[in-house]
Order: sequence, then C-alpha cells, then structure tokens
Amino acid sequence: MSSTTETTAPSGGLDRYFRISERGSTVGREIRGGLATFFTMAYIVVLNPLIIGTVKDGSGAYLGGGSEPNLAMVAAGTAFVAGVMTILMGVVANYPLAIAAGLGLNAFIAFGVAALPQMTWADAMGLVVLEGLLILVLVLTGFRRAVFLAIPAQLKTAISVGIGLFITLVGLFDAGIVRKAPATPVELGVGGFLAGWPTLVFVVVLLGIIVMMVRGVSGSILYGITGGTVLAIVVEALVHVGSQTDAAGEVVNPTGWGLNVPRLPSHLFDLPDLGLLGQFNLLGSFTNLGFIAAGLMIFTLMLADFFDTMGTMVAIGAEAGLLDDDGNPPNSQRILVVDSLSAVAGGMGSVSSNTAYIESASGVGEGARTGLASVVTGLLFLVSMFLSPLVAVVPYEAATPALVIVGFLMMQQVVGIEWSDIDIAIPAFLTIVLMPFTYSITAGIGAGFVAYVVIKIARGQARTLHPLMWLISVLFVLYFAIDPIKTLLLGPH
Repeated sequence: MSSTTETTAPSGGLDRYFRISERGSTVGREIRGGLATFFTMAYIVVLNPLIIGTVKDGSGAYLGGGSEPNLAMVAAGTAFVAGVMTILMGVVANYPLAIAAGLGLNAFIAFGVAALPQMTWADAMGLVVLEGLLILVLVLTGFRRAVFLAIPAQLKTAISVGIGLFITLVGLFDAGIVRKAPATPVELGVGGFLAGWPTLVFVVVLLGIIVMMVRGVSGSILYGITGGTVLAIVVEALVHVGSQTDAAGEVVNPTGWGLNVPRLPSHLFDLPDLGLLGQFNLLGSFTNLGFIAAGLMIFTLMLADFFDTMGTMVAIGAEAGLLDDDGNPPNSQRILVVDSLSAVAGGMGSVSSNTAYIESASGVGEGARTGLASVVTGLLFLVSMFLSPLVAVVPYEAATPALVIVGFLMMQQVVGIEWSDIDIAIPAFLTIVLMPFTYSITAGIGAGFVAYVVIKIARGQARTLHPLMWLISVLFVLYFAIDPIKTLLLGPH
C-alpha cells in the first residue's frame, strides 16, 4: 500500500478511541495540530510567571513565600498544570482544546486579589479553588450546559467572530505592530511607522504562512512559527537587537524583542521545581476580607471563567466543523467538566485559574479534530518543564503571526449572521466589536446578551426569551456594575 493510504487508514484502537477517521483526520494531522497549538501558546509558560510571579501580596511576599521572585518555580507549576489538564481534556472530552493559566484572570488575581491588604497568595489561590468548585457544581447539575443551549445560534457565531478579532489584536499588539500611542488610543508600530528587526521577522513569518496557505502546504502555521524562530535567532546573533524592556519592565528599546530575546540557550535542560503545588488557603480570604468582599471576588472570577470557555469551545468547534445544527460541540458536558476542574487545579497548583485557550484554533487550522491533538500539546507542556530554556527562545514576533491567520479563519464565519435582521444584528455587532475594543471576551458576550434581551423587550417579545437568557442578562448587569456595588457595600477605597 502507498504511504498516503497508510496515513489515512484507521489506526486500530487509537483511531476508534479518538474517532480520528470518523472526524476526517489522521494521526499525522493530530500530531501536527498538537504541535502547532503548543508552540502558539507556549508563551504562557514565560508570561504567567511575569504576571503573577512579580507581584507582592498583602503581606509583602512573592508567590511561593519568598522575598524575591522565583519565576522558574512559577513556570514549572504553570507548565505542569497546563500539561495535566490538557491531556485530561483530550482523553476525557476528545476535543482539540488546550488548557493553561488564563490571561486576564491571572492579572485580576495578582493585582485585584493577592495585592489587597491582609491578603496572601495562598488566600488568593484558595478563592480560585472555590470558584472552580462552584462552576463544577453548576456543570454537574446541568445548569451550565443548559445556559449554553439557551443562547441563540447566531449569538454563538458572533462570539466566534469576536474572538477571531480579539486574538488578531492580541497577535498584532504582542508583536508591536499595533501599540499604545500618546495622541490616539493605538497606532501602527512606532510613531505610526513599522520599524525594527523584530517587526521584519513578524512580517516575513506572516507573509510566509499566507504564501504556504494559498499554495496548499500542510503545516504552514507550524512551519511559520519554527522558521520564524530560527530567523529571529539569526537576526539577534547578527544585529544584537536586544529586549524591548529593562529589568524593571520599562520600555527602553521600542524596536527590540517584545518578550523573549531569541538566543540559543547555554543549556537545554533544567529540573523543574514544583514547590508551588498545594500552596493555597481555601477559606483565608473570608477571614481577611469578609464574606461580602470575598463573595464578590468569587462571583467576578466565576462569571469570567463561565462564559470565556463557552465562547472558546464554540469557536474551536466551528473552525473544526464539529458543531451540530444548533451550534453545539460534541461532548460539551465533558468539556465543561474538565474546564471546571482546570480552574480548581490552577488554584491548587498556585498558578492561577486554568481555562480553555483560543490559541487551540491554530492546531485546528493545522487539521486537528480530536483529543489526540490535546494529548500531544499536554505532553509537550510536561516536557517544557524540563526544557524551559528552549521554551523561552520563541519570541512573540515568530509566534503571533499564527494568531492573525487564525483570526482571519474565524472571521469568515461572519456570513452566518443575518445582518438584515436588526434584532440579532445589533447584539452580534456589540459582541464582535467589544471583545477587541475592551480586550475582554466576557465583556463582548455580556454586551450582546443584554442587548438581545433589551431588544426583545422593546419588540414586545419578552415571553419568547428563554428563562436562562433573563438570568444570564441580570448576572451580566451585575457583572458590569460590580465596582459600584463594591463601593456601595464596602465604601470607597
């Protein structure tokens, strides 16, 4: 038989368990997709420590209890939890969705919880564990899935499109193509112009992926990331660009590399320090903050986690062609259970709430359709605990073009929205634009839901609304008003 036939033929028990052939994939595609997802989101192993590992808690200690940051320990814990939970997603839910510490959530925990007076990192991580347990209860009772099924299909499509724009902005901003500006909210490059060798690397990688895609090259995203990293290493060796920021995080070299300076590491292996595991205090926040304040923080975390994953799993399913006629992915209940357990695991591992990553779409773009891809990604996260010097080599400028390409692929779903129907078009529009403009997936979803309910009321069609849409909208109103509520209940800061 030819090699082509062998790669597309069923692979025994592996094929049956993951339904690889049934979903129109191959083992090779799943492995390639798992690799692409890992390399697209491996930055979290470096970035999460920089967010939660460099902030003192209310007692003046860094995460782990020391007087100095221990970024290596935070990176090891980040990779360990991400690896275990991503493998669990693949094995239990059979879905090409990767798990890691949630961006935005980690910043809220660091600056909005742990840094509060009298709070400790252990107290903050205890809140994360409680939030995850509460979401797990909502999943096991069927409430979370019922909420998901109550959402109109075109709003789910809008969520996918909005996330596409969101990750495009993330990619452009992280690479320095879009930046904050003194006179306008954002601008192109530095002073309105593209400048610097890292920018050139980004452009070359982006154009390279586009050319490979239009030429029908399989693995174009992965090849782009790998080739871009090699190019970045060569550029740095020849030109000595350096980092964009100094040791204090201040921008001193606007045309430098945004996160990692791509140099060949002096050594390849480091033994991981997993000392963060288990460093959480389940009820300490209630003692230090009081029941109301702690409850509000759990509510804020829970709402963000609750809806981000729903939007992410729909977007991934749509891109992979796995959704049913109602816009629902297969094994949605199992996906939500694993995601809830990931939040718990993130708190227990003291690395912040873990959640589903939209970067998984890069693996789907490479052909991933099953949980085997997630198993591959998870194993690579576990390996990265020992290869942290190599993980730190990939710069933003080599990885983020993949996010722009995936954003384009997700944007194509916009044709599924009936723009002539103003009742759905306005909520869909608000959902799509507010995600990138507020830098929050949750804010976009909430605005769309509330607008949809308001329009139905204005039409005199309130009775056609699903009861859960009423409940979700009320909760989102509370979510948007969380600061005034805190001020009212607790007084001004």
